[in-house]
Amino acid sequence: MLMPGDEAPDFDLAACTGERKHRVRLSEYRGRTNVVLVFYVLAFTPV
Repeated sequence: MLMPGDEAPDFDLAACTGERKHRVRLSEYRGRTNVVLVFYVLAFTPV
């Protein structure tokens, strides 16, 4: 279980930016820039 202040585990996800679709890994940004993770409860799910 993660606790506040723990380093986020690496993960990858599909990124859709413009016409190009590719995979993005969190580790690509580690140490280079700040990353903010936002989770929307029930986003993109039928209600």
